Amino acid sequence: MVPEWVLIALVVLAVLLAAVALVVALTRRPVAVPAEAAGTGDDRQRAAVIANPTKVAPGTRAEVTLVCVDLGWREPLWLETTVDDPGTGQTEEALRQGVDVVLACGGDGTVRTVAEVLAGTGTPMGLLPAGTGNLLARTIGTPLNGIAAATRVALSGNDRKIDVGRIRVDDEDHDRVFLVMAGMGFDAAIMQNTPEALKGRVGPLAYVISGLRAMRGRRTRVRLSFDDGPALDRQTRTVVVGNSGTLLGGLVLMPEAHIDDGELDIVNLAPKGIPGWIAVAGRVITRRRRGHARVEHWQARSILVEAESPQPSQLDGDPIGDVRKLDIRVEPGNLVVRVPVPPPSDTPDPG
Repeated sequence: MVPEWVLIALVVLAVLLAAVALVVALTRRPVAVPAEAAGTGDDRQRAAVIANPTKVAPGTRAEVTLVCVDLGWREPLWLETTVDDPGTGQTEEALRQGVDVVLACGGDGTVRTVAEVLAGTGTPMGLLPAGTGNLLARTIGTPLNGIAAATRVALSGNDRKIDVGRIRVDDEDHDRVFLVMAGMGFDAAIMQNTPEALKGRVGPLAYVISGLRAMRGRRTRVRLSFDDGPALDRQTRTVVVGNSGTLLGGLVLMPEAHIDDGELDIVNLAPKGIPGWIAVAGRVITRRRRGHARVEHWQARSILVEAESPQPSQLDGDPIGDVRKLDIRVEPGNLVVRVPVPPPSDTPDPG
């Protein structure tokens, strides 16, 4: 008969061996890692593209992806705007995913919507111009005639901090942004009355056609207030508040405007009849800031424009309807944009 102490020793040894085997198995077994913690293992930079599908040409996505890969970046995160969301939610999603740069691919409306989310975040915005005006792209020298060239600037260009215009319309409880110009009157009427179909056929020339039709309108009364100064009563055909002063075709409406000077420039145009418009045109072409009573310039950090009756208004070339009051302020250096290195020689605001 086997002694009792031997049986106890065998049981203890068996339990010990089982415990050792379990420990060895656990230490050799791979530990499961949550997907969000594991990541992809790819530490290359990544861009997000916020694309307006109504503006983007066929093959654009493939072209952008090819440039990204060629420069050693990951394939881009591609997010398309919708009628219900013109880019706000898509840009917020790009930030959540931690991308290194957000590319706005569309017209001035898409650029403005993306910028509204990126302002103050430090994440750079690149421009892939696909609209008719492409105002900010023209101002900073982004290539207009090639998505590949614009993508290379967006990925490898310099970072430049620019000012952002904040604007409150009438009695709205929220601000909007603009990057180039906000206006009330004649300029907005041009934007409002230019058919999309015409822009598609003749490009920027569509604005010229619309402008000729709008020249016959009447002046209206406005009250202008700048910073803490006294209110000024004026007659006007258009009041434009600009972060940049360059129009389509390289015409300079506000010669002293720069997108990173911490101020906004204001111009009031009050021509009367065709002779008045001819005088205004001469002022714009020669870039003179003084010398004609129908053209006045100011600079300020905060501006209030109040019209006696609702007037057509616009932000970066996009109509916002008829409004009576524009309450505007500048946020200096609040947005980072990617710019060419070096900027083209004909860049309106090279920095």
